[in-house]
Amino acid sequence: MRKIHYTDQYLLNPYHPVTVFVIGAGGTGSQVVTCLARMGMALQALGHPGLHVTVFDPDTVTGANIGRQLFSEAETGLNKAVALVTRINRFFGYTWEAKGKSFPSSRKHDDDSPGLANIIITCTDNIRSRLDLWRLLKHHRKNTHNDEKTPIYWMDFGNAQTTGQVLIGNIRNKIHQPASTEYHTIPRMNVITEETSYSTIEEKDSGPSCSLAEALQKQDLFINSMLAQTGCDILWRMFREGRTFYRGAYLNLDTLRVNPIPVINGKESAIMPELKNPEDVPPQ
Repeated sequence: MRKIHYTDQYLLNPYHPVTVFVIGAGGTGSQVVTCLARMGMALQALGHPGLHVTVFDPDTVTGANIGRQLFSEAETGLNKAVALVTRINRFFGYTWEAKGKSFPSSRKHDDDSPGLANIIITCTDNIRSRLDLWRLLKHHRKNTHNDEKTPIYWMDFGNAQTTGQVLIGNIRNKIHQPASTEYHTIPRMNVITEETSYSTIEEKDSGPSCSLAEALQKQDLFINSMLAQTGCDILWRMFREGRTFYRGAYLNLDTLRVNPIPVINGKESAIMPELKNPEDVPPQ
């Protein structure tokens, strides 16, 4: 029987725009936020309240970012989150928010840091930020109430020069699934930190690029945009159809292959320790 995950009902008919935190506004993050802007407009056209996005990034726009990331020369020197959100708000008429700082995932629960969001999307380039975020999010696994600060799903993007992956999982222990005689419903999809043994991965800091040409040696021109659209399409279908058969995908530009990651039981694991090479997983 084919496995399926039905979207948390609260996100399909909320009393407010679904809140989204995007952590990282660089190569992938700038593309993801732009996809979310289009998604929010489409959801509103369908009678849904839409999305309210907050973007976190402490970095400023440099010449090396122009061309590969969604920034212009006129935005050089501006904070990435501020430049991106300001442009989107003007274009779409939104009131989205920008935080020109790192997401405070190491915060204490009793401080005055901003709350969480219904959907957390990470587009960062380091392992530590994911581990710190998970230490915060796992305290919310047993949440049962619903409001604009309740974290429900976590989607993570990661890529190398020409390969990448996206994975979405639920922060809650279980999400209610309707009875089905056609599909095997899965109430829990693992998040990225439950699928990957980060202790086996040696993190290397390549440092900032001084030019677009140098940046392209680290990440190819279209890897970020294609990965962003692949991941956002999964999210879009979760809103539009209220369900998903896939919780992620591997992308390989060298072979022009996209291999889906099917929904499986949360106790299982189908991800290799190195989430970098789509050819490690056979086509579904």
